[in-house]
Order: sequence, then C-alpha cells, then structure tokens
Amino acid sequence: MKIITYILCIILSVLILGCNNIHTIHPARKDIVETVYASGKVMADSEYTVYALSPGTVIKKLVKEGDVIKKGQLLYVINNMAPEARLDAANVTYEKARENVSSGSRILSDLKLAMRNADIKYSNDSMQYFRLKNLWNQNIGTKSALDNAEMQYRISFNEKKSAREKYYSTINDLNITLKNAQSSMASARNDLNNYMIRAESNGTVYQMLKERGEAVRANEAVVLIGKSTDRLIRLSVDQQDINLVQPGEQVLLKTDATGDKIYNAKVVRVYPTMNEADQTFRVDAIFTGHDKQPFIHTSVEANIVIQKKQHALVIPVKSILTGDSVKIKDGGKIKAIPVKIGIHTLDEAEILSGLNEQSEVVESSSDK
Repeated sequence: MKIITYILCIILSVLILGCNNIHTIHPARKDIVETVYASGKVMADSEYTVYALSPGTVIKKLVKEGDVIKKGQLLYVINNMAPEARLDAANVTYEKARENVSSGSRILSDLKLAMRNADIKYSNDSMQYFRLKNLWNQNIGTKSALDNAEMQYRISFNEKKSAREKYYSTINDLNITLKNAQSSMASARNDLNNYMIRAESNGTVYQMLKERGEAVRANEAVVLIGKSTDRLIRLSVDQQDINLVQPGEQVLLKTDATGDKIYNAKVVRVYPTMNEADQTFRVDAIFTGHDKQPFIHTSVEANIVIQKKQHALVIPVKSILTGDSVKIKDGGKIKAIPVKIGIHTLDEAEILSGLNEQSEVVESSSDK
C-alpha cells in the first residue's frame, strides 16, 4: 500500500511540474505584411533575339555589345555571292523589260511602223476598190479588175487589223514580262536581304553571338537586343498564390548580382495562362524610383506585397491549431479557444478576435 501511495505522489509531482513548465506568450502589437513569394530574372524591356534567316559564314560584324542602335541598322553580313549574282541577273532582266515597254522601245517602234504601213496600204487599196466599184456601176471597167481590187482591199483590211492586234498584244505581253521581272528582282533582293541581319527596333545590343568567320545556320540566334535603360522583371508565381496578385502591387526583390540590396518594384501585368511544366504563372514587374538594377538575366527572389497593416495584434503562426484555434492558460488551466485570423506571413498571423494583449497563449511544443 505504501508503494502505491509513493508512485501516485511521483506521478502527481510530474504533472504539477509539467504544468509549471508550460511556456506562454502574450500577443504583441506590430506592423505585419503579407507577401507572395516569386522568383525570376531581370530582362531588358522589349528584349528580343535576332535570328539568321539563311545559312552561311559571317563576313562582317558591324556592331558590338553596348552599342545603341536604330531600327533597320545592319548588324551582320553573311556571305552572299550566289544571291548577289541572282539579283544582278534579275536587275538586267528587269531593265531590259522596262526598256521594251518604254517610249523608245525598238520592238514597239517596229510594230508601230508595221501598223502605219498597214494603215497606208489599206487606205490605198480601199480607195482603189471603191473607185473601180463606182466605175463598174457606170458600166466602165472589167469585172476581173474589180474582183482583184476587192480581194486586195479585204487583205489590206485584215493586215491592218492584224497589225493593230499584234501591237497591243505585244504591249500586254511586254507589261506581263516587266511585272514578272519586277517580281523576280524583288524575290532576289529579298533573298539577298536574308543575308543582311538588321535590327528590328531601336535599342541596345546586349549580346553578339557570332564572330567574323563563324558559320551560321538558318534560324540560329545571333544577336540579343533590348531597350537601353528600361528593365522588366519577369517573375513566376505558384498557382496557389496567383489569385492574390494584382497589377500595381508593391514588389520587394533581391538579385544574385547585387547581393542583399533590396529593390522596389511594382506589378504591371499578370498573365492568365499557367506554365504546365512548373505549375506557375508569369507576372511582370518594373522597377520604381531611381534605384534600378543595371544588369540583365540575373536571377531574382521577390516578395509581392499583398496586404500590410500597422499596429496589428499578432502571434506566431505555429501557435495556431487546426480549425483556427489556440490554447491559452486561463486560471491555471489550459483550454482551446477559437480565434479569427487576418493577415498572415510564414511566421506570424494577425488576430482579429478571440485574444487580447493580456491573453496567455501556449507556445507550440516544437519551440521547446
């Protein structure tokens, strides 16, 4: 009996010590900021890559990294002997076709002369035929002479008609030939332009990917260009958080290139399509103020500020139980009570109701 009483005393002592060792905290007033984590990189605004349209070898490199360029400015020249030869031949054909339809065209001059000669012959044969016909009506002349004159008149009429048709048909054919020559010349010029790599817009050259003498494949990237001073922060946000992100929200970020320096930015666009590969959405932001990051393609870690509140009543998140309740010490007893949660971060949560600054909240056992 004494042994049993002794064991009960030990158990009671342990329980009393356990209660006395419970750690509690009081809710505190402080500023709290709710954020969404995002990662990404800094891009040059309106950044784009220029691709080679035709294969070959670089024979001219006309700009370098850091150069400010204009739209249409020549960046690279790829070897182009064959397309140059085709363009020269197309130019010759075009000039010849243009000459053939000009006012001094030898072809058209000959046809005009033939048409005038046919007109003169028709006029003479026509007068001869009607003169003999009038005489025949007066019973003067012979029937054979009249028949010959009529036949010659009709032949002249057909020759006149044929000469005119040939003239206008030739003009039409020559114009078609000219249009075909223009088309061939434009095609040859376009082929040659494919060997001339040009800038598509104003900006700064950030990277030249080929050197003089290097081979280039069709559709291979050769130049990276973007706006000279403007930067775009391209972020990826988890699909579970994207509904919290809106244009205009503040972004606090750090880059790998500048260490712990904090930059301010703001969200300017939220894209609606999810990247299925990593289950994220694209969000674009731009730097605000005068403190802008000069480098591009450096990695970024960012927090997008969703909500913030000053002088909020907060407790550690780990003290909150399932179902939004907490354990408190009340009159020496431990009990669970419901609370209403407001803004929360990874570490702290705002308490809207259920607790006050005098409440003794039981700390999570993971703290011990």
